[in-house]
Amino acid sequence: MIRYTLVCEAAHSFEGWFRNSEDFEGQCARRLVTCPACGSAEVRKALMAPAVATSRKKDNRPPEQLPAAEAPSANVSASGQMPVSDAGAQSAALIPNDLRQKEVLEALRLIRSHILETSENVGSGFADEARKIHYGEAEQRSIYGQTTPADAQELMEEGIAVVPLPSLPEDKN
Repeated sequence: MIRYTLVCEAAHSFEGWFRNSEDFEGQCARRLVTCPACGSAEVRKALMAPAVATSRKKDNRPPEQLPAAEAPSANVSASGQMPVSDAGAQSAALIPNDLRQKEVLEALRLIRSHILETSENVGSGFADEARKIHYGEAEQRSIYGQTTPADAQELMEEGIAVVPLPSLPEDKN
């Protein structure tokens, strides 16, 4: 998966995850990538710094104690979604990674729970039912189920929005 920082025509910044660059380009061409703040489909990739892994542990000093070159940028939010105040960005930088991971996992659990509670499980017939709904042959409703990666790709190529349910650590037990 590739994570892109994206910007809409109204200068709203947000993140998008894509299988590869061709997937991003294809979704943009079909106007499937939209800004969560204003709904604009005029979206482009923003300039991003590469993520480089190092073998050294990160310095855990607060930002005000770091040399200027090492201090985190104060005009980027921790989520990458919207600009935040300087204090908000600095406090987000002070949250330990394990706490952020716990918060993200809890948010994924809530999202998944909401989807399961408010959608119909159509099992292995997901691709067929999604097409029926999309083409008006079945009632409009939220569904979930199982499908193959190839069928999911075909659905996306037809312009049918599909999103995998988040995989959680407890699913692997």
